[in-house]
Amino acid sequence: MTVESLISVSTPPLKPGDTVEYGLGLLMELRVRHLPVVDAAKKLMGVLSEEQMLDADSPDVRVDALLGAEPVSISANTHVFDVTKVIMAHNLTTIPVLTEEGKYLGLVRRHDLFERFARMLATEKAGAIVALEIDERDVALSQVIYLIEQNDVRVLSLSTEELQDEEGVVGVTIKLNVKDASRIRHMLEHNGYRVVAAFGEEEDSEDMLDRVQEFLRYLEA
Repeated sequence: MTVESLISVSTPPLKPGDTVEYGLGLLMELRVRHLPVVDAAKKLMGVLSEEQMLDADSPDVRVDALLGAEPVSISANTHVFDVTKVIMAHNLTTIPVLTEEGKYLGLVRRHDLFERFARMLATEKAGAIVALEIDERDVALSQVIYLIEQNDVRVLSLSTEELQDEEGVVGVTIKLNVKDASRIRHMLEHNGYRVVAAFGEEEDSEDMLDRVQEFLRYLEA
């Protein structure tokens, strides 16, 4: 799955002759902290951050006077996973997209990218969430899905991540089509899986609300 459908052509880039005052106003209007600078020939000149513009000597300084290192960019056929890695590595809120010939196409906003992930993970659908931690050498996701669906529960989505604090351990998050995860939690634990959380159970309702609110604040940061 590439980012081609996420490219925003309606979000305007900065032009070299734009002032810092104009650039800061545009950042506020668009609710982002980074914008590309693109010349009349659609050449990407750089990416400016809100911090760089706030550090300018005057609001009348041209944005092209603030450009520095080679800008980070992607192509339209870049996979959404790879784009996410780049955005997170450079702490960007937008990233420019170029053609194979290096011409500016538009940009991808972090918020739109994360909304795509939310749809992929079926977060808009009602259902409980179970989080597991599995030793890397024992990961067999088909077996986990089989056990769950043998209990007349359907898996809506499943995602994995490497845990930074525990080498050799994989975190697995599973969205279910039932509201109460207690039965599936007990079944997985009975089969030797380490369940670290099961949102949707009565005792976890406040914790789940806190996590949802934290995620929404992160998207709007």
